[in-house]
This record gives sequence, C-alpha cells and structure tokens, in this order.
Amino acid sequence: MTECTKNIGGTMVKAVKGDITKTQADALVNPANSLLVMGGGVAGALKRAGGEEIEREAVRQAPVPVGQAVATTAGRLPARYVIHAPTMERPAMRTTAEKVFKATAAALRVAEDLGVDTVAFPGMGTGVGGVPPLEAAKAMMDAIKRHLEGGSVLKQIILVAYTGDLLEAFCQALGE
Repeated sequence: MTECTKNIGGTMVKAVKGDITKTQADALVNPANSLLVMGGGVAGALKRAGGEEIEREAVRQAPVPVGQAVATTAGRLPARYVIHAPTMERPAMRTTAEKVFKATAAALRVAEDLGVDTVAFPGMGTGVGGVPPLEAAKAMMDAIKRHLEGGSVLKQIILVAYTGDLLEAFCQALGE
C-alpha cells in the first residue's frame, strides 16, 4: 500500500508514505512543543531542511499552549508556511491522544485563517510523544472530520507517514 484517499465534505484527505520535508503543500504542520524549540523528530527535520529562520521566527511567538498553533515562514521547504501546533508542553515529553486531537484541530484552524488550499500533517505525537500510530491516527482523523463538518476552504489534507506502520494506521483511521 502506498496511499489511500477519502473525500470528506469536498476536501480530499490523502495518506501517503513519505518525508514531510519534501511534501508539496501550502503549509506543513510541525508537532511542536509549547516553547517552539525545534530540536529532534519532525521539528528537527523541518529546521534542517528549511533553515534556522523557521525556528527563530517560531520562538519569538512562544510559548504556545497545546490547543493553539502559530504559523511561520517555511524557509527552503516546498511550502509557504510551517504551522507549529504543540502536542506537548516541553521538548521530548510524552503526550496523549487528547493533545494530538487538540493540536490537529488548532493546526486546521490556522490553515483556514491563512487561506491555504493544502496542508500536510506528519504523525502527530507518534515520535518522542510516544502515542501509538493507530491511536494518534484516530485522534487526528477525529479532529479532521469534526473540522470539515463545519465546511472548509481546504481543498486537500495530506497525512504524511514516515513509516509503513503509520501509513497503515492513517488508512485504517481514514476508512472508519
């Protein structure tokens, strides 16, 4: 399996296996910590690929509580924005499916405010956050479905899985 798709309220939700730093989208989501320090995991990868200015711009807006999100430039990434949506308060903390839900919902609200057509999410909370892939995927899909029920300008939401396990979890959650 390389991808799966589902149309939800006129928005195409697609799960693919890949690298978020190489994903073409208007906005890429960073499952951040509240301090917006971009150390490891997806944040570190986004900073390495896009440039230090992403972190510098993000940190100026910190702290950002779980359940809120902010946008910055995307530097050299193939996107216009990075949306920083904290899934945890401090770097490298364990997190929960509830915080994954809140972070996903916050990122979608910011994407709407930016007026973008496409937004790409990695597995939120699945790295150092320690949330099992299927649990995280279900929390993310719950937030996505609730958001899209209210109508949306988003044309496409891309769920980018770094591993085959996460892709399977995204596709299972998308099918439910």
